[in-house]
Amino acid sequence: MTAQNIIPQTTPLAKQIVAPLPGLALVAALAAGAIWAKGQFSIPLLGPMVIAMGLGVVLRNVFGALPWAAQGIFQAQRPLMRLGIVLLGLQLSLSQIIEAGAPLFLGIAALLAASYSSTQLFGRWLGVAPELTRLIGAGTAVCGASAVMAVQGARPGSHNDLAYAIACVTLFGTLSMIGLPVLALALGLDGQGLGLWAGAAIHEVAQVVGATESHSVEAAEWGMMAKLTRVLLLAPLVLVLTRFGGPSEASDGPSPLPLFVLGFAAMMGLNSAVALPAEVLQPAATLTSFLLTMALAAMGLNTDLAALKRKGLRPLALGAIATLFVTAGALALLLLI
Repeated sequence: MTAQNIIPQTTPLAKQIVAPLPGLALVAALAAGAIWAKGQFSIPLLGPMVIAMGLGVVLRNVFGALPWAAQGIFQAQRPLMRLGIVLLGLQLSLSQIIEAGAPLFLGIAALLAASYSSTQLFGRWLGVAPELTRLIGAGTAVCGASAVMAVQGARPGSHNDLAYAIACVTLFGTLSMIGLPVLALALGLDGQGLGLWAGAAIHEVAQVVGATESHSVEAAEWGMMAKLTRVLLLAPLVLVLTRFGGPSEASDGPSPLPLFVLGFAAMMGLNSAVALPAEVLQPAATLTSFLLTMALAAMGLNTDLAALKRKGLRPLALGAIATLFVTAGALALLLLI
């Protein structure tokens, strides 16, 4: 009998299960540490999600990339984040969407179009490459990294541009996540006001939750309604770019409408149709919060500040201008509706 017969062989499935575990353990530890820090020190205006992302950014930029953790970080930032967003649907109902009304939907649609178009103009003015401008515009106007990857899938371009755009919108989305609650407090906005402003302005879904969850349940609910309205508008944006954006290579890229949006809608429909008991809703809310805290820690671990510096100041300036535009536009929208 040979050694090969004695030693069990690792199957591809087993490798797929084991490989992400170190990274997932790291991300879970950062999430748990952030939750502990929030409870221990009662840091004002900073929820566990913001703290977790900050810890991730520090770890990445002090120790560099962590190849041994890469697969787990990816799983936390993509599939687990989307699962958390799907479960968020259990905290909303259709009656709340109806309460928001058509003005909110139309206003957010107009803001999205204005934000994306203005980013293209600013990009030309600053001399930023059109492909990179397009990605930064989509990530800022719609839903961060998911929008960047959807547009890249519809109109393939440089992988360096893709990585830069994701890092750029993550950075400015993080700054918005930290800054908007402070500005909302200074402006005297209530939970509904903060939620609508954050949902209409902040880039990533998880960042919207991070900005609102420490304020109130009302802020979190209105933030998700506004943010998911923007996500739903990703499909029309990608279709317009595909049809009218000039020639492009064929692509097997991601679906224009992320499937997690459909899952979120299904959970919201379930919560509207059935009176779910607290024994179900409370554990689901706890799991949702932890998954999204892990996702933001993973985003931090993927934020390479040196990569932003290497591209120069012009694309970074474009990301800043685009973020200021959508933030000011969302505040104007809030005052109008």
